[in-house]
Amino acid sequence: MSMDFEKLRTKAKRAARDAAKRTDTKLASAASSLTSFTDEEIQELFPKPADVEKLAQLMAIVRSADSDNRRVLRLKQNIDDLAGTVLKLLGTLA
Repeated sequence: MSMDFEKLRTKAKRAARDAAKRTDTKLASAASSLTSFTDEEIQELFPKPADVEKLAQLMAIVRSADSDNRRVLRLKQNIDDLAGTVLKLLGTLA
């Protein structure tokens, strides 16, 4: 019995895309709970899971109970990784 590998490959790709969409939706929902943005706005601003992770990292700094000086220090330490996220957020507010 011969197997149609092309058909299997197509099904696997479709399943992977569907799973990625569900994961992206869950990430956007989690991120929107940390911000005043809706799930849809989060998905539009931060379409990649890595972008949502950076947003979560930034929000963890902003919302921490640390002093302002400590939060500024943590932001400075991570600015190379978080600069794009900061610019996107500020761009939506401007």
